[in-house]
Amino acid sequence: MEQGGRKTHVLFLLVLLATQLVNVTISKSLCDFPAVFNFGDSNSDTGGLSAAFGQAPPPNGETFFHGPAGRYSDGRLVIDFIAHGLGLPYLSAFLDALGSNFTHGANFATGGSTIRPQNTTRHQSGLSPISLNVQSYQFNDFHLRSQTIRKGNAKVGGVFKDLLPKPEAFSRGLYTFDIGQNDLTGGLLLNLTIEQVKASIPDILDQFKTAVKSVHGRGGRYFWIHNTGPIGCLPYVINPDKIGCTNPFNELAQFYNQKLKDLVDQLREELHGAVITYVDIYKARYTLISQASKYGFEHPLRACCGHGGKYNYNTQVGCGGKVRENGKEILVGKSCKDPSVMIIWDGIHYTEAANKWTFDYIVEGSFSDPSIPLRMACHRK
Repeated sequence: MEQGGRKTHVLFLLVLLATQLVNVTISKSLCDFPAVFNFGDSNSDTGGLSAAFGQAPPPNGETFFHGPAGRYSDGRLVIDFIAHGLGLPYLSAFLDALGSNFTHGANFATGGSTIRPQNTTRHQSGLSPISLNVQSYQFNDFHLRSQTIRKGNAKVGGVFKDLLPKPEAFSRGLYTFDIGQNDLTGGLLLNLTIEQVKASIPDILDQFKTAVKSVHGRGGRYFWIHNTGPIGCLPYVINPDKIGCTNPFNELAQFYNQKLKDLVDQLREELHGAVITYVDIYKARYTLISQASKYGFEHPLRACCGHGGKYNYNTQVGCGGKVRENGKEILVGKSCKDPSVMIIWDGIHYTEAANKWTFDYIVEGSFSDPSIPLRMACHRK
């Protein structure tokens, strides 16, 4: 009996070990995201603002696309690298009716977007009327109508059937959020105090929560949420500290990010089946800016495409605009020789090189909560 008991015990241990190995293998399997649905501002806008208000002018897009491509950068954005990293094509903007293919997702982001709807016009503040709640309405309509078209007959759907996501794309897709920066800087540029902006953050995040819950209600389960970057290091709000950044504005961003992280923890409790990854974009961006030379970059706070001033930035005329000097009209184009060693593109946005560096910094999950790679963001840690 003793020998038989030992055999049974050994067999039990072997079965237990095998089960654990299977579980480890399953937990480490790569996610097969068939689509990405993005919500955001100009940091992830692949053509929404251009479709609504006119194309981002040259030299935007020249490094990678060799011409304007709806992005406020010389090339690709972090969202482009995310899509590529998942083996998917670059996302078409939902608002862009020309040449768009939504088979593998859609991008609802537009430059200048905020989480909270604004009471100003775009001309007054530079902010977009397409706030996060509008993007959420657009997604809901896109979700409903795309499936209606797919289920319809040839006359209803026509060639468009093959340009829309399959039903499973919505439940198995990755939902990315990169928005909030303009809620902070927009308030500051409208002469609100830092304390007044801080006081608005609970309402801002309450509306962010509503949008995430709406996506979850439509079947979304996998979320990749970026916090906001070091806004005090961008020329359009800058007032130098020891490395050139404005500490109070960066502290405001960090305050916002902590509240966002608290909200993400709350959403994990409330949303059944949701897997939410919080991504520390602030740390990535600040690391690059504060240690630029270490990573092969130059003039970390100077705009590559701009005109005038210490940081090559002019609030009155941006990259691609025109100024008059000595009676002549001059195009504000790329003034740096090599965008690949620059971090700031136009005083507000980042270069493709900086976006690629940021993606490489965050893709493996070392600066995320939970600490999980992009390709495994369908798994709970």
